[in-house]
Amino acid sequence: MQQKPSYVTSLETNDPKLLENVATLRDFALKEGALSTKVKTLMMMLCDSLLSHPNGVQAIASRARGMGASEEEIAETVQVAFLMGGLPALVTGCNAFQS
Repeated sequence: MQQKPSYVTSLETNDPKLLENVATLRDFALKEGALSTKVKTLMMMLCDSLLSHPNGVQAIASRARGMGASEEEIAETVQVAFLMGGLPALVTGCNAFQS
């Protein structure tokens, strides 16, 4: 079972209305469209690599695998993170290879 991000747990207790609004926006942005949900998930992993969120990279990579992302797609996403963010993004992005 997928663990909730810490902000979700915090908002459930402290501001459920904000959580509802965040969830609505998240659902809107991540719905199938011109880009698949899988591609959008890989994009989120890329962003977490650039923003130095190692736990997020690991969790999102796992979610992407559950959507059918191949190891090659995960690796190419890490490559793009390295291209755009340098060594710090690469180091963080490598968390995608942890289970």
